[in-house]
Amino acid sequence: MNAGRIMTNAVCPEKAGPFIMYIYNAQIFPMDSMPIERGFVHVKNGKITKVSEGAPPAVSKDDIDAKGQLLFPGFIDCHSHIGLLGDGAGIESDDINEDSDPVTPHLRAIDGLNFTDGYFADAVRAGVTAVLTGCGSTNPIGGDFIAVKTAGRCADEMLIRKAAIKFALGENPKSAFADKESAPVTRMATAALIREALFKAKRYMDDIEKAVENDEGLPEFDIKNEALIPLLKREIKAHFHCHRADDIMTAVRIAKEFNLDYVLIHCTEGHIIADLLGEAHATAFVGPIISDRGKPELAKLTTANAAILYNSKVKVAICTDHPEVPVQYLALSAAYCAKAGLPRLEALKAITINAAQGIGIADRTGSITVGKDADLILLDGDPLDIMTDVTMTMIDGKIVHKV
Repeated sequence: MNAGRIMTNAVCPEKAGPFIMYIYNAQIFPMDSMPIERGFVHVKNGKITKVSEGAPPAVSKDDIDAKGQLLFPGFIDCHSHIGLLGDGAGIESDDINEDSDPVTPHLRAIDGLNFTDGYFADAVRAGVTAVLTGCGSTNPIGGDFIAVKTAGRCADEMLIRKAAIKFALGENPKSAFADKESAPVTRMATAALIREALFKAKRYMDDIEKAVENDEGLPEFDIKNEALIPLLKREIKAHFHCHRADDIMTAVRIAKEFNLDYVLIHCTEGHIIADLLGEAHATAFVGPIISDRGKPELAKLTTANAAILYNSKVKVAICTDHPEVPVQYLALSAAYCAKAGLPRLEALKAITINAAQGIGIADRTGSITVGKDADLILLDGDPLDIMTDVTMTMIDGKIVHKV
C-alpha cells in the first residue's frame, strides 16, 4: 500500500483489506478494561473476535505487525455537523439549518449528508472512525442527529443509527428569528415552542395508543409528532444546545418535565453549576475546546470545564462541533482538557467509550471488545501528543488509511 493512502468513501469495501486478520505485537488500550502491554486482536468479517495477551498462534502476510505501536478503538466525535456544512462550503453545500420554521423535528440528517465531503478523509487520517452529525442550532427543534462511520460507499452504508433530536436554547434561536417576524425572540418563547411541540406529540402518541387499544380510527398523520414519538419513548436522546448556565438549567428542567433521556451539548458554563449537574446525573458533550470567545454566550469559556464537570460526577465526552473546530483536532481538544485538569484516562475515554455511551452506540463501537465493530487505530505515540501520527485506521474490519 502506498504511504498515506486514504481509502475512503469512493472505494469499494471489498478492496479495502482482508476480512480475517490479526493485529499483533501491539500495546492494546481497550478503554473498557485494563491495557495489554503486548497482545493481539483478531478481526473477522468486520467484528472483533478475540483480544488477548501474547502472540497469535500463527500469522500470515495479510496480518498486521503493529511493531509495538499503540492500538486504540477509533476516536468518536460526539457532536459535529460534518457532511452538512461542506469542505469549502458556500450556500450550495450549507444544509445545517432549515430556519424557515422554528420547529422541524421531522428533518432527517441523512437526507442532507454529503458523504463525499473532504472532511471525512481528514477524520479517517486523524483516527476518527465515527461521528454524530446533524442540523445546527438556530431552531428550537431542529431535526435528528445520526451516528455514522467516517468511511463508506454512501451515507446509508455509513449509518450506525439515528441517535437524537436536536434542541437549541439561548442566543442562537433568538438571533436567527429576531428579523423574521416570527417567534422566538426571547428565551421564554424558545422554551415554550419546545414544550408545545412535546405536549402535542405526547397527546398524539396517547391518541394512537387509545385508538389501537379500542380498535378505532387513528388520528390524522402528523409527521412532526411522529418524529418526536421515539424521543418520548426514550428510544433516542434529546440533545440540547446550551451554553449559558440558565439555558443549561432550562434544558434540565424540560428534560425532567417530559422524562427525556438527554445530553447537554457544549455546556460551556457547566463549570458554574457543576454541582447541580452532578446531582442531576447529567451527561455533557463539551466543546468546541479550541475556540475563541466570539459570541456573548462564550464569555466564560474555559478549557477546565471538562475537568470541573468530571469532578462533580458529570459524564463527560469531548466534541469538536465541526466545522467550528475541524474534526481532525478531536484528540488535540482532549489533550487541552487533560492539560487543564481532566485525568488523562478520562480525556481518552471522552473521545472513545464515554462518547459511544453518551451517543448510544456503545454496543457497536468505542472500545476494543469482542463482538464490537472492528473500528481500530494504530498510533506511533501518545494520542494526546501533537507529534503523534495515526499510522492505520480500520473501520468495520477494513483498512481505510495506512502510512
